[in-house]
Amino acid sequence: MTKRALIGAAIFDGKVLHQGRTLLLDGPDFVDIVADDILPPDYPAEAVDGGIIMPGFVDLQVNGGGGVMFNDATNVAGLTKIAAALVATGTRAFLPTLITDTPERTRAAIDAVESAIAQGVPGVIGLHLEGPHLSVARKGAHDPSLIRPMTDEDEALLLDAARRLPNVLVTVAPESVTPEQIGRLSDAGLIVSLGHSDCSFEDAQTAFAAGARCVTHLFNAMSQMSNRAPGLVGAALDTPGIAAGLIADDIHVHASMMRIALAAKQHPGKIFLVTDAMATAGSEITQFTLNGRTVLRRDGRLTLEDGTLAGADLNFSQAISVLVDKVGVAPETALAMATQFPADCLKQPGAAGAFVTGHPANAIRLGPDFAYLGPC
Repeated sequence: MTKRALIGAAIFDGKVLHQGRTLLLDGPDFVDIVADDILPPDYPAEAVDGGIIMPGFVDLQVNGGGGVMFNDATNVAGLTKIAAALVATGTRAFLPTLITDTPERTRAAIDAVESAIAQGVPGVIGLHLEGPHLSVARKGAHDPSLIRPMTDEDEALLLDAARRLPNVLVTVAPESVTPEQIGRLSDAGLIVSLGHSDCSFEDAQTAFAAGARCVTHLFNAMSQMSNRAPGLVGAALDTPGIAAGLIADDIHVHASMMRIALAAKQHPGKIFLVTDAMATAGSEITQFTLNGRTVLRRDGRLTLEDGTLAGADLNFSQAISVLVDKVGVAPETALAMATQFPADCLKQPGAAGAFVTGHPANAIRLGPDFAYLGPC
């Protein structure tokens, strides 16, 4: 192994942003973070020209990348293209996300992710099934003809996926699943998240009590918060222990609403970043299809032809910049929202989102403006 001591940059370990420290690596593996003036003699110093060294990003909602959608390329080849596109933006662990589709496509997604993990496709750590058990009233860009209540067969398929994959996150709406189903899924190790739902505050709390512990893209495609009806947004913010994904592009959610949500969130349970990346990630394409419908890329937005938002044209560097520059989040917290916080939601995080001694560091470097500069 080649020992290295990276000196000259701030170091974020997943929780703390260290200044005046050096990162020690032995080959690809993380060894330690030490003071600059106590470098071990057998670790040659490598000067880094400022910026931040940190664990790679963790993304729990990735619909596509490299010009392909997971729904259309539901196989190892498709996942390999998506993974390569994400690596180029600093993501080192992600959940490929299947948007509402047929039972046959869902089975193919489970098989593809299992094979991709077995073959070592970089970054694939599980699967996110966003639908089809959602609410048509809050469908967003999902095909309403494919949305349906969860059957016994659907539940059996999900339970099988939980046995085969290290992490399975499933987004459901209380309108289409029962508390008993949520309880069985949660007991089996699935990460049950509420989203694309018009449910009441009370129904959301019932689902949380049954075992749901996350909310998908907070504020978007869900019942909103008002003075007499807090909705799913209010339930997510007010219920301790519930985590929530956030698309921090200042398009899906206004910066002021992000600031309010971060101030209101009850602990434990944190708001974390997702990209909701589509085929455009790591690609120059200007349009693609989703369930046979055209999605247009214009001015930082992805929309169906009727103007409905359809995923995000976003990477984590951009999201972190929005949080720091527009929302006023401390850099240390913004970095954690792209690393440790999403990893905390996983059943089997491994070393994702943090530096763990003896495990691959998967370290990346950001510039002072949080732009991705490449791997370390």
